[in-house]
Amino acid sequence: MRRVASGFSPVITLDRRNGKPLHKQVYEAFCAAIVGRNLRAGQKVPSSRSLAVELKISRIPILTAYSQLHAEGYFETRSGSGTFVSSSLPDQWISLEGRRAALPPVRSARRLLSKRSALIPSFKTVPWLNKWGAFIVGQLAFEHFPFQVWASLVNRHVRNVRVNSLHYSDPMGSQSFRFAIAEYLRTTRAVNCEASQIMIVSGTQQALELTARVLFDPGDKIWIEEPGYRLARNAFALAGCRLIPVPVDEEGLDVAGGIARSRKARAAFVTPSHQFPLGHTLSLERRLQLLDWARRSRAYIVEDDYDSDFRHHRAPLMALKGLDREGSVIYLGTFSKAIGAGLRIGYMVLPSELVRPAISIKALFDNGNSWLDQAVLAEFIASGAYETHLRRIRRIYLGLVHK
Repeated sequence: MRRVASGFSPVITLDRRNGKPLHKQVYEAFCAAIVGRNLRAGQKVPSSRSLAVELKISRIPILTAYSQLHAEGYFETRSGSGTFVSSSLPDQWISLEGRRAALPPVRSARRLLSKRSALIPSFKTVPWLNKWGAFIVGQLAFEHFPFQVWASLVNRHVRNVRVNSLHYSDPMGSQSFRFAIAEYLRTTRAVNCEASQIMIVSGTQQALELTARVLFDPGDKIWIEEPGYRLARNAFALAGCRLIPVPVDEEGLDVAGGIARSRKARAAFVTPSHQFPLGHTLSLERRLQLLDWARRSRAYIVEDDYDSDFRHHRAPLMALKGLDREGSVIYLGTFSKAIGAGLRIGYMVLPSELVRPAISIKALFDNGNSWLDQAVLAEFIASGAYETHLRRIRRIYLGLVHK
């Protein structure tokens, strides 16, 4: 059964200086909203009493207008539920002329777009994301997610919600959540970081956008893995950067090739733990070469560690950030591959000098992420439930546990 809006009031402007009776003005406003498709068949309309209060007029003109709308078939009454736009509204009543009259004139999009926006191809869902299937990228074993544990955490935090949780929050994110992430990264990825360096974001895409706004000016050169992550290319292209494609082989990014193409590039974007899309791991020798290049060129490295929790055949590698002694690496992490992309929570580990400008820019996007998701995930990590989930799901993916 289709759900309908619970009696939202349409825009009705009354002119008391107009000689037209008030009930006629209300009637015509509803007719225009229905003809213009702003009110749809089956949609609930406000009661005569609540509309009279909102318009600050007597209820009598509202009742008169509603009576006429009922008589002409625009409205119908459902016993015990209220008044609705007629579900059997004839299509011919919604004339083409009425639709055109209700819509604002269309302006040419070419006059509204920036030059940068034209650099980004139109968004299209890639074919392998259209349906669930054996080869979908990033598909999780959702049936093995500990939903009972998660639901218990959600219920506990909802029952004990604090007033300040519903207010604007720190753009950096919940302190308890950032402490949990810092401890997790220090232990499992050898990332030497503090909670004060961690910023919570709504996924890798926001992290890339923030990085571009903090670091890059139009024309800056950036190494990009070739082949590489399409959305990273788009984010940096939108910032006006010049993308320098650098080949990838079985040892990962060809650092020497990058230096030959652009020694003075502003930054390099890499997926060292699990190169996307080829799956190679950046060798230790090349990691050290890359860090040395960044130090000598005073460049930054953007490390996208999107899939590090699922290295199946060997022990998890130290993150590139774990080798960084110069503050050259901006580390991006996400929970999308372990918990689900719908959660829309990721994080950045920022070099100390970038924290303040990143906060200023993040505050323009939003004043913090969902308090509930952060609180639940913080406890999920701190309690050990996250590590338990990862151990089990790794064994399932390796085929060591029957589904």
